[in-house]
Amino acid sequence: MPKFFTARENITETEIRIESEDARHIKKVLRLSEGDEITVCDGRGTDYNAVIDRFGEDGIICRIKESRVCGAEPKTAVTLYQGLPKASKMDYIIQKTTELGITRIVPVKMARCVVKVENEAAQNRKLERWRKIAGEAAKQSGRGIVPDIGEIMTFDEALEDMQRAELCFAPYECEREARLSSVLEGAKGVKSAAFMIGPEGGYDIAEYEKLRGAGVKTITLGRRILRTETAGEAVLAMTMYGLDEI
Repeated sequence: MPKFFTARENITETEIRIESEDARHIKKVLRLSEGDEITVCDGRGTDYNAVIDRFGEDGIICRIKESRVCGAEPKTAVTLYQGLPKASKMDYIIQKTTELGITRIVPVKMARCVVKVENEAAQNRKLERWRKIAGEAAKQSGRGIVPDIGEIMTFDEALEDMQRAELCFAPYECEREARLSSVLEGAKGVKSAAFMIGPEGGYDIAEYEKLRGAGVKTITLGRRILRTETAGEAVLAMTMYGLDEI
């Protein structure tokens, strides 16, 4: 059954309004008709089974049949702090980690980032595109929320922010002993977790020292070096498995 998101204010006790691109997609691409059933999510974890009631110029009105808690959401809220990668790699990272259950993604400016966000307008354009990608991936994978794509942070801002999580760690290519399994051991039941992934060039020594100084555990991902666009989804998948979320 097709799934769509709509703002909570578009939902009453009996009806749901779907607007903009989703309304056009339902009518022009899927060619659904009055009486067809769809799933609509409020983006806060509640799914609605709904029947298309009527088409209007400003949207589609659906009649609610029933509501339920979306079963796709993990119990642990996981945040990825991602060193800004080049080209379209961030698009891929957002798409795949959304499918795997990420709650929040924070782009981070680090010393070895190739990409430079020159001004606020450029940042807003990137954020708009990334949030759209998150929304599409959430819809496709049956999520109950659209992951939050946070404002771009500096390394120091991200380091301070990630320490609010109950569990936080960072894969580091020079770590030889500590493994993710040891970090996750006994972590079942935590409500929040966070991890940081460096950009293509990895962390510089000053960033590594700040991580260790802040008490963030660094871990090894084994003998192979993963690309930045591979590391995030690999770590998230392993974390979800370790927390019994997969």
